Amino acid sequence: MSPKRRILVIFHQATSSPGLVGDKLRSRGYQLDIRCPAIGEALPEELTHYAGTVVFGGPMSANDDITLPFIRTELEWIATALAANCPYLGICLGAQLLARVLGANVSPRPDGQREIGYGNLQPAAAGAPYFTTPMAVYQWHSEGFTLPTGATPLAIGETFPNQAFRYGNQTFGLQFHPEMTTQLIDEWTTRGAEQLDLPGAQPRDRHFSAHQQYGDHVDRWLETFLTNWLGVKSWEASKSA
Repeated sequence: MSPKRRILVIFHQATSSPGLVGDKLRSRGYQLDIRCPAIGEALPEELTHYAGTVVFGGPMSANDDITLPFIRTELEWIATALAANCPYLGICLGAQLLARVLGANVSPRPDGQREIGYGNLQPAAAGAPYFTTPMAVYQWHSEGFTLPTGATPLAIGETFPNQAFRYGNQTFGLQFHPEMTTQLIDEWTTRGAEQLDLPGAQPRDRHFSAHQQYGDHVDRWLETFLTNWLGVKSWEASKSA
């Protein structure tokens, strides 16, 4: 396997799945190197042999570095990864960890509102080419982040305004979950059924009906987004030099 055809995937639970993101990366010929620091798996010390890194979500907080040592380890590791100029994609917790590393705040809303289910977002003024039209996306989170200094906002949401940002040319944070499939929705709404009664959560049947309505749009968006993200020339050039 060519080093350029490997993607580092970081999970926060042993039961996690890369879902649609993983399907699309594999269909492009990438091998996924999956690591879960929460269960003691080590993160690579250098990233020369990877085309990029995807850090997925989890039920913990990006602020749990005092009580969860692996969160502190990840925060320190992400800073190292950014210094190595490896393309980075953070999804939900992965975006919140990135935001913290870049000096932003991660916190819940004062009114306790969550986003659980499909919600709308709008392209920011500088969103193109990553966001060009309004779209509905899947959410499952109780915290959001402020925009890091020097980051470019790409998409804006209703309950949590900062939904996507770019830092430099190859580092992205997405508050929402583009990896969702019908199977993942079934698993999440089953394991996390008690959260469907929280403020801002949609009923379980709405998750499925909205996915049927909006899932194809997100699928097409993800295809284009990954092409743009993995099309970064500076990292490829640095690896082949």
